[in-house]
Amino acid sequence: MVHINIVCVGKIKENYLKDAILEYSKRLSKYCKLDIIEIDDEQIPNNLNSKLCENIKNIEGNKILSHIKNSYVISLDLKGKQYSSEEFSLKLENIAINNNSNITFIIGGSLGLSNDVILKSNELICFSKMTFPHQLIRVFLLEQLFRAYKIQNNETYHR
Repeated sequence: MVHINIVCVGKIKENYLKDAILEYSKRLSKYCKLDIIEIDDEQIPNNLNSKLCENIKNIEGNKILSHIKNSYVISLDLKGKQYSSEEFSLKLENIAINNNSNITFIIGGSLGLSNDVILKSNELICFSKMTFPHQLIRVFLLEQLFRAYKIQNNETYHR
């Protein structure tokens, strides 16, 4: 069984998002082992400049990197490749068959990912060119993972 880790910066505060994450986590348990690892986000000062921004991304990045072990790493980033649901499903299947049965997805904080995390990634993907809160992206990712497994197993799921 594939083991999927989702390493994400920040905690979910909104109950409706917690409920959605719990629901998709339950649904995914039929198809994979899932672990969600939350990393504390760094305080962003009002006087943010480019040096402080890079420093915060590096601190968060070091925390992220400490949770990556023997895994195919996919970071969510606006510069990443966009997939259809079918292509994403096939991509996951190919990774599990050819590379690794451990896949780690990374969702950065509100400032994005450090260069070290980008370099450690096997691939960058992007769900949309629009900007969404990273808490909401976690729900999007879980839904797409569930959809991908339904596609792989030729099971009906709403289109």
